[in-house]
Amino acid sequence: MPYYVYILYSEIHDRFYIGQTDDVEQRVVRHNRGYEKATSAYVPWIVKCVIEKSSRSEAVLLERKLKNLNRQKLSLFIAKYGIK
Repeated sequence: MPYYVYILYSEIHDRFYIGQTDDVEQRVVRHNRGYEKATSAYVPWIVKCVIEKSSRSEAVLLERKLKNLNRQKLSLFIAKYGIK
């Protein structure tokens, strides 16, 4: 079962959020409806990048790596792999 690492962006608050899931569409809906405590204060969110991985463990590893990037390196990653 594929898993996805996703990067969301809140234009109003100029914030990024990085997560992983097996259903990106449903997860983004949950974020934008305020169901997720960590992101509810920053709605609305737009999807900037989605990367597919073959397992949850691979997705978790990429998620951790991305969360450790500074803003500049994260922006470069999004420019290279993000949704155009």
